[in-house]
Amino acid sequence: MSHGSVFPQRQPRMQELSSRMAFSGKYEIESEKNYDEFMKRLGLPSDVIEKGRNFKIVTEVQQDGQNFIWSQHYPSGHSMTNKFTIGKECDMETVGGKKFKATVQMEGGKIVADFPNYHQTSEIVGDKLVEISTIGGVTYERVSKRLA
Repeated sequence: MSHGSVFPQRQPRMQELSSRMAFSGKYEIESEKNYDEFMKRLGLPSDVIEKGRNFKIVTEVQQDGQNFIWSQHYPSGHSMTNKFTIGKECDMETVGGKKFKATVQMEGGKIVADFPNYHQTSEIVGDKLVEISTIGGVTYERVSKRLA
């Protein structure tokens, strides 16, 4: 009478699975707060700020444990992709195309990164991706709803 292996394979707990894959998905921007002030602080020209104000940006995140591929797709057809591993220095790019090195951290379920001019956190709240960027006292919040 065989019952398989003597050592049962440990099943990952639900919280391990959900935290490992919590960010994976496709999200479309739903709301923004302080867009204009934040973009001005970044030094973007007013015509660029105006053009980008109502963009329906789609963010696509592929998470495999500590490894991420984070892409943003703009209506203009432009896309930006950053690949990073939590806790390891990597090469990244800003929306404006500026390349920089950063070490992305995970703090309390939030992804935390320091871009050249601002600090950003990203987290999943329910089925929404909440991204908060701060520069010189101005906080920009972008909330995106899950599409897939």
